[in-house]
Amino acid sequence: MAISHYLKDIGRGKEGARSLDRTQAADLLGQVLDGTASDLEVGAFCIAMRVKGETPEEMAGFLDAIHQRLPRLAAPERPLVVLPSYNGARKLPLLTPLLALLLARQGLGVLVHGSATEERRASSADVLAHLGVAPQQVLRTPAPGSVAYAPTALLLPGLERLLQVRRVLGLRNSAHSLVKLLDPLAHQGLRSIVVGSYTHPEYAQSMAATFALTGACALLLRGTEGEPVADPRRTPQMDAFLHGQPQRVQEAQAGPLAALPSLPTAIDAAHTAAWIRSVLDGAQPVPAPIAQQVEHILRLAAQMTTEPAHAVHRPPAPPAPH
Repeated sequence: MAISHYLKDIGRGKEGARSLDRTQAADLLGQVLDGTASDLEVGAFCIAMRVKGETPEEMAGFLDAIHQRLPRLAAPERPLVVLPSYNGARKLPLLTPLLALLLARQGLGVLVHGSATEERRASSADVLAHLGVAPQQVLRTPAPGSVAYAPTALLLPGLERLLQVRRVLGLRNSAHSLVKLLDPLAHQGLRSIVVGSYTHPEYAQSMAATFALTGACALLLRGTEGEPVADPRRTPQMDAFLHGQPQRVQEAQAGPLAALPSLPTAIDAAHTAAWIRSVLDGAQPVPAPIAQQVEHILRLAAQMTTEPAHAVHRPPAPPAPH
C-alpha cells in the first residue's frame, strides 16, 4: 500500500496538517522501514513531519513500528541500560562511554547504539574502540557488567537508511528523534532502561509524553551536546520513568560546580579514551553530575526488579510488517 494518503494528511503545512493516530503512524513508518515507499515518498514524509512536528501519539506509533521489526534478544539477567549515541563530540569531550563503563562496573549490561550521522566528530564507536570495545557484528544482549556497541544498521537496516536521508536533504527527520527513544526489548514484553536526552527544552515535554504513552522505563535529561550523559560541569534536571510513570529524581543545579572537573583539552577519540581510562583507574575523579546520573540509573534498575509485571503498559499491537 502506498503512503500517499498519509502524506495528504501530514503534508498540508504547519497550520493545515492533520495528525495521525497511533495505528496510522505505525503503518506509515512500517512501510518506510520496509522499503515499500518510494524515495520520493520517503523524502516527502521527512519534510512533511519536519514542518508539522510529531505528536507524542505519532511518536508512539512510529516506535511501535520500529519495535516490531527489531531482532529478538536474550532476556537480560539484570535490567539492560540502553544509551543512544548519535551526536558525538562538538565542543566538549564525549563521555557517553564513561557513563557506560561506570554502569557496567556496577554490574549492569549496557548497550550503546549509534550511527555516523555527524561528520567530523568523535563518536562513541571511536572512543569505545580505543577502550577495547569493538562494534558488534551480531546483535547480542550484553552480559551483566559489560558494554556492547551496536551500529544502528545492526538493530534495523531500515532505520539506518532513514537516518542517512539527512545526507541528501540536509535536514534531520523523525528517525533522529526515534533512535533516542527506542527500546530493543519492548517487543518482547520486557523493558530496558533507555537514557533519553534532549538539546532543546521544548523536546523535554514531547519525549516525556512519548515515554508515558509507551510505558517506558527511562531516564530523561538534557544531555551534553545531544548525548545521553550529564554535562560534567553542571548537573541537569533528570526525570525517571517506571513503566511510563514519571518521577523527578534530580533538580537542575542552579550554578556551576564549586570546582570544575579537569577535562581533556583535546576532544578526539584517543585523548578522550585516555582520560576516561584515567578516571576508571582512579587517577581522576568521576565528575559529580555523571556520578549522580549513575546513581539514579541504579535506583531505577532496583525499582524495576520489584515492580509487578502487570504494571507494564502494553501498547496496542501494530500492523504486521509488509
